[in-house]
Amino acid sequence: MDIKEKIEEIVEKVKSDKDFASNFKKDPVKAVESVLGIDLPDDKIKALVDGVKAKLTADKAGGIFDSIKKKF
Repeated sequence: MDIKEKIEEIVEKVKSDKDFASNFKKDPVKAVESVLGIDLPDDKIKALVDGVKAKLTADKAGGIFDSIKKKF
């Protein structure tokens, strides 16, 4: 399993599927397991969840920076 690829897949699903995004906020471990289709130990899933959250935060920060840059 390519971790980076799975993180990207989950990030895109969070961005495009409001129901999944809601589920991810409520219980990120179960939401990620639903995408993977397999049951992994929570510590392994937690690492993926942390990667997804970091990517979402970075994307949001980049979007804010881009909108500010456009004003100047």
